[in-house]
Amino acid sequence: MKILITGASSGIGAELARLYANKENTLVLLARREERLQKLQADLIPHAKSVEIITADVTKFDVLQEKIKLMGHVDMVILNAGISLGHSYDITPFADFKNLYDVNVLSNHAILEILLPHFKARKKGKIVFISSLASLISMPSSKVYSSSKRALNAYAQGIRYKYKPHGIDVVNILPGFIQSELTDKNEFHMPFLLSTQEGAKRIYKAIEKNKIFYPFPFRFYLIILLLNFLPNFLRDKIVNSLNK
Repeated sequence: MKILITGASSGIGAELARLYANKENTLVLLARREERLQKLQADLIPHAKSVEIITADVTKFDVLQEKIKLMGHVDMVILNAGISLGHSYDITPFADFKNLYDVNVLSNHAILEILLPHFKARKKGKIVFISSLASLISMPSSKVYSSSKRALNAYAQGIRYKYKPHGIDVVNILPGFIQSELTDKNEFHMPFLLSTQEGAKRIYKAIEKNKIFYPFPFRFYLIILLLNFLPNFLRDKIVNSLNK
């Protein structure tokens, strides 16, 4: 199986690459940081069928799409590239807002615009979106990140409805807090924090089981569900209390 993983130079992306590194799989690892990709490639070559790297900034859409075209067909794409702005109550500068949406939302469509016709023609393929539990409730300090991931959920759902009849599987993963460069900048207690390895293992299992929608850790997901079921005035009180 040929697998494209975006955001593969560190964190969940790198760990998923390690989990998929076996003699049956060809890995294509895409990220901005070439030196890190090269090191990961060297580590995984003895284990995988082959390991290719693509150095690309996913916000440079024209260049990104040309590199995806040159890559040829893949059997599965794990759309893991994502950024956060940390937690802040200030108004987000427009340039930062746009860059986050470019990475977290638009880059995924730029890639799928190239891959989906190939999946459809072959009547098979798998698309994995890495969203977030933050998409299910928008806290005041992370509204830009949360809204980008909620947009990703809607996009993933639409893609699944449209392409399921063509043999294309869509998996949407909603992790909570996982140790990574994204969470390292958080200066607050992160409930149910998982190690990178544990988080990636759960994602890997969900992908292998073709989970349509996989939020985890489950206890954290239940808490968010309960909050969302509360009347608005009560939920507002709780959220404002948490933010204090």
